[in-house]
Order: sequence, then C-alpha cells, then structure tokens
Amino acid sequence: MTILNDHRSTPSEPRLPEETFEEIARIAAREDVYFEFINGKLWEKPVPDGDHAMIIQWLTRICIQARPELWLFPEQGLRIHAYRNGHARPDGVLAPSGAMAGQSEWAATDGVLLIAEVTSFDDDTDRRDRIDKPRAYAETGIPVYLLIDRDSCEVVVHSEPDGTRYETVRRLPFGKPAELPAPVGITLDTEPLKDWVN
Repeated sequence: MTILNDHRSTPSEPRLPEETFEEIARIAAREDVYFEFINGKLWEKPVPDGDHAMIIQWLTRICIQARPELWLFPEQGLRIHAYRNGHARPDGVLAPSGAMAGQSEWAATDGVLLIAEVTSFDDDTDRRDRIDKPRAYAETGIPVYLLIDRDSCEVVVHSEPDGTRYETVRRLPFGKPAELPAPVGITLDTEPLKDWVN
C-alpha cells in the first residue's frame, strides 16, 4: 500500500474531512486498489492476491463452523474514529450476521468482535498492518485484532484494547493453535496457513 498523503494536522490546521475522503475514494476507486484513511493518512491498498483470498476463505469457514450466528464480512469499509477520523477496509470484519444491514459503504463498528488483516507483499505493510492499524483499531475499541503475517509466518492476536493500544499481543508461528479470546472464543488450527505464504 502506498501512502498518498502524510500530512499530519496540528490543532490550528484542519484534518481532511471524512466527506472529502469518501468522495475521493468514490471517484478515484480503481479495480486494482482500495483506499483507506488511517491516523490522518490516505493509503492506497492493493487488491488481494489468490493466497490472500484463500486465507480469508479459510478463516470464514472456521468462523461459520464455530459461531454460526456470526459472519466474516470481507473488505467491509469501517469508520474507525476514536481520537482521529478514519476509514479502513479490513480484509475481514467478524460481527453478528445482520450487523451490516442498512449500513453505508463505511459502516459503524458497533457489534464488531474482530478485525482480521492479512499482510500483503508491498513496501507499506509493515507500517500499515503492524503499527498504524493496531493503534487505530485499539483506539476504536475493537475487542480483537487478528494479523495473519505472511512475512514472518505468524499469527498475531491483539486483545484487550485500552483506548490507546492492545494490552495483550500473542505471536504464534503457523502450525500452532491460535486462541481468539472473548468475545470471539474461537481456536484456529493455523497449519493450513503454511500453504499460502508465497
């Protein structure tokens, strides 16, 4: 993902209004990228590759089998603003199956139990997925942030958001069971992830 604007506002400078971002995303949307607005920065996110899609399919199946009342919404736009206005398009959003009914392209985070991200093979994945997004999701109060890191072949489970950061971060190599804590309550058999790291 390429950062398009690293303008950091000060109290005397206005931030990019949400409405302006939404209009930019609508007009500039192309088939090969998505746009996100996280911590005051406009990011260009590449469309996922085939292995990335297989990981989301794998996670969806597990969630449906373990918790049929929930659904993993792929690429659902979310308003992630606690202290900063932001818009993210996570790879997966776990919420009650009817949670997105009546929502706009950029839904509220009410009822979201987990956000899942899968690293992409681009220059910005380190900053975006490992630094900016965990902070933004913790500030928003998302209970669990699951990062499937294809670079390090690890599953990273962030939980217990305190409004600034996640207090608990567990790193597990692919192949080890990964427990997604309450309110999710699902254990992942991560062995299949070894096949989708290329």
